[in-house]
Amino acid sequence: MVNKAFYRFIHSFPFTLQLCTALRIFITHKILYGAALLMLVFISKQAGAQRDISQRLRGLSGGMQNSSGGKDSLQHRDPNEDSITISYRYYDSSRVNKLDSSVSDFYTRFPVPYYYIDLGNNGTAARSFIFNPDMKPGFDAGFHSYDIYRYTIDGTKFYTSTRPYTELAYLLGSNSEQVIGLLHTQTRKQGRFNFTFDYRLINSPGAFKNQNTAHSGLRVSGSYQTENKRYGLSFIYIKNRLKSSENGGLQNPDDLKNLSLGDPFGAYTRLGTALSDQGRNPFSTNVAIGTNYDEGTFLLRHFYDFGQKDSLQVNDSTMVRLFYTRLRFQHTLTYSTNEYKYNDLALDSLDYATYFNYHPRGDSILFSDKWNDLTNEFSIYTYPDKKNTAQFLKVGAALQLLQGTFSNDSANTGPTHYNNTYLVGEYRNRTKNKKWDLEAAGRLYVTGGSSGDYSAYISLQRELSKKVGSLQVGFQNVNKSPTYVSEGFGSFPVRPKENLNKTNISRLFAAVYLPALQLHLTGNYYAVTNYIYYDSFQTSNQYSGLFNVLDIGLDKRFRLAKHLAWYTDVHFQQAPGNPPVHLPAIFMRNRFAFEGNFFKNLDLSTGIEIRYYTPYKADNYSPLTGQFFYQNDITINNRPDVNAYLNFRIKSFKGFVRAENLNTLDRNGKSVGFTHYNFVAPNYPQNAFWLRFGVWWSFVN
Repeated sequence: MVNKAFYRFIHSFPFTLQLCTALRIFITHKILYGAALLMLVFISKQAGAQRDISQRLRGLSGGMQNSSGGKDSLQHRDPNEDSITISYRYYDSSRVNKLDSSVSDFYTRFPVPYYYIDLGNNGTAARSFIFNPDMKPGFDAGFHSYDIYRYTIDGTKFYTSTRPYTELAYLLGSNSEQVIGLLHTQTRKQGRFNFTFDYRLINSPGAFKNQNTAHSGLRVSGSYQTENKRYGLSFIYIKNRLKSSENGGLQNPDDLKNLSLGDPFGAYTRLGTALSDQGRNPFSTNVAIGTNYDEGTFLLRHFYDFGQKDSLQVNDSTMVRLFYTRLRFQHTLTYSTNEYKYNDLALDSLDYATYFNYHPRGDSILFSDKWNDLTNEFSIYTYPDKKNTAQFLKVGAALQLLQGTFSNDSANTGPTHYNNTYLVGEYRNRTKNKKWDLEAAGRLYVTGGSSGDYSAYISLQRELSKKVGSLQVGFQNVNKSPTYVSEGFGSFPVRPKENLNKTNISRLFAAVYLPALQLHLTGNYYAVTNYIYYDSFQTSNQYSGLFNVLDIGLDKRFRLAKHLAWYTDVHFQQAPGNPPVHLPAIFMRNRFAFEGNFFKNLDLSTGIEIRYYTPYKADNYSPLTGQFFYQNDITINNRPDVNAYLNFRIKSFKGFVRAENLNTLDRNGKSVGFTHYNFVAPNYPQNAFWLRFGVWWSFVN
């Protein structure tokens, strides 16, 4: 009820209603409306400029009329009139960051990171090439294949700006792929109140049958502090709706060699082949066969501080009041509702029996797990150094209440109510000279369904010098319960092969950053016990032994000439023995760019991007459960992914043009076309040639 009420409250604002209406029309009219929107912005800016000119002319006229004794109104324009000072910090962090205005890397703005791979369409299930296990203790429903498309609490940014700031984003790709983004933030009341609105839409029909996606994310956040600086609060509201059709992969990958007119939509898929052209409609967000995740989260954090008052006399008439926090009492309330569904409203039972060894009951399928989570956390902070709020000690306790509901055909529902209590502790110390940065944190679940779960984290970073760079070392250990779905509970058809125990993961990590060499080195060493994984379309399993994974990463920029640069990102991975983990031994991305600043206001970066990974037995994917699973039969051996790009920035306007998957160019007899497909998983081909145009435009209001 709180989630729905707050969502309606947000949408009761006229501005938000107008925005949602505009976005709906934007999607309906696509390119024409996008062009009209850009034209409207241009006209409005020109009109504003005309008003400024008119006002100056009137001022000039008045100045000439009163030249005998009046004040001259002809003044130089303030060059900083349209400038802004803006920074942000992430939730639960005190480190201040600046906005990234560079255009060298498209993936800093694209939802899918370069080290992830989806199932052949933007918005489909995705996984990382790099070993990155979940290291969060406590209850976990177990659905993570769409995590990169979610807005999260940890990824929320709290801004501080001297003027209102807006960023519009629009990306148009082949087959009517669209990504729309809107960010607006402003700070009021002399910097004591900030409000941020962030919206993103991903819509892509895809190139193959029954592959369309429609994701939307809304995030509203704000922070406030009283004038005497004793009381403050922050809130975050997130709403994610993730919709993705599931085609189960191709029935026969050899169909790609005999496509009519080279159209991959003609290839038969395991699910949804009978749906005809429904999945190609860019205006439709319906998912007849596929995944629907609906998530909402509301967080409210507020605190009251005790400390010392002080004042600073700036001049005879100005005095600044100061307050140094020494003790803080804090309360954090989090309420979330998460529903995970798979449905098939066009059921063909033979397809499921043939390809997934599943025999449905009835004429449709609906698996649905829904969880309500209410957590209250109470904490106390102490600040040893009154002039350094980045040094503090935190202790606290929390009560978590969980309730689950499932679809009517659930066969093996487990516990539907959990009550967890846990203790938290944290120490941070970033010295005032910013040379040392120490962070230590822990969480222990003492009662409830997650009793015995814990996490421990410690990190020490030292800045050697501005030129030399910094060094970071750390250790992390987590003991976590199996996910709810992996234990065979809920409505999804998962059968564990044995009783699952808690997983324990230890991680040693280090990082070296050398700005003079434009070099960033990272290292991660994992030790994993009782690793839980999926080994078929419907079964989960556990590897009870100990195995290790080593990951060494290198990020380096080489300057080849005045305007020529080579960017390389390389990861070396090794998992000795025979654990149920398949990783590419080498994963790398190289960009060869012609870049620089031209004509004063033009920043340009254009070139070739090549992504390569060594052959390996990539995980398969189960549409029934929404899980990637370990397979040991098919080796994925692809050509390197080759993309050409043109990125540029003119003041606050950033443009991106990409021609992707040039590696699919092939000659078949006398014909030449983009027909040599790479595969991302067994029976799941990647896109062929793909064109993308993207615009990110920021405004200072």
